[in-house]
Amino acid sequence: MSTLTIKNLHVSIEGKEILKGLNLEIKQGEIHAIMGPNGTGKSTLAYALMGHPAYEVTEGEILFDGQNIISMATDERSRLGLFLAFQYPVSISGVTVANFLRTALNARRRADNPEAKGISILEFRKMLKEKMDLLKMDYAFAGRYLNDGFSGGEKKRAEILQMATLKPKIAVLDETDSGLDIDALRIVSDGVNTLADGDLGVIVITHYQRLLDYIKPQFVHIMFDGRIVESSGPDLALRLEAHGYDWVREKYAEGA
Repeated sequence: MSTLTIKNLHVSIEGKEILKGLNLEIKQGEIHAIMGPNGTGKSTLAYALMGHPAYEVTEGEILFDGQNIISMATDERSRLGLFLAFQYPVSISGVTVANFLRTALNARRRADNPEAKGISILEFRKMLKEKMDLLKMDYAFAGRYLNDGFSGGEKKRAEILQMATLKPKIAVLDETDSGLDIDALRIVSDGVNTLADGDLGVIVITHYQRLLDYIKPQFVHIMFDGRIVESSGPDLALRLEAHGYDWVREKYAEGA
């Protein structure tokens, strides 16, 4: 079982420090929720984990199965088993969902084995239909341009479809509930829960308890001022729902 370990992580953007010594460990099969006020560094953590070039790691380690991946490119991290579902997925006009996913799969196979021929069209179609059935998606969806003209719910379902296809070991969901109505939220959550059943570790970044009504974490963490300041079980999210973040600010604000 794979483990992602974050030790004393400091990350800056354009010289401004955002993460200030963050520590966290996630194993396959575990679901962790990260919550916190706006501006505390939740999305910065997600991008830093995947190696976004604008996010500079100035101190600390990101270990995947004991290997420090900070110097690795994003595609190398992906091949190790990391995945990021974006809060605001990018539209790619002219590239269908199916072609995008098949190209991604073949690129991964050829990186592992330059002699690999790639997945056949028939094998890919069969696999894709199975994944789309899992997410209750119309097969016509595969022929549409990636995220082009998609609703918020369709974009998030496309992200989860990518996750189902690429089969990561640890996935980061950056505010996947943003822009979803209740039906789309339930469908996306069902897909995540199915994938997380023993084989996938998940970091769910969210502001709201409502997502955690469907994707049920074993661990809940509160981020404040670039650090994890509180960690507990699901009851911690219910406390935030009931009382907001004022008690967190009062307890952990600098100089308090």
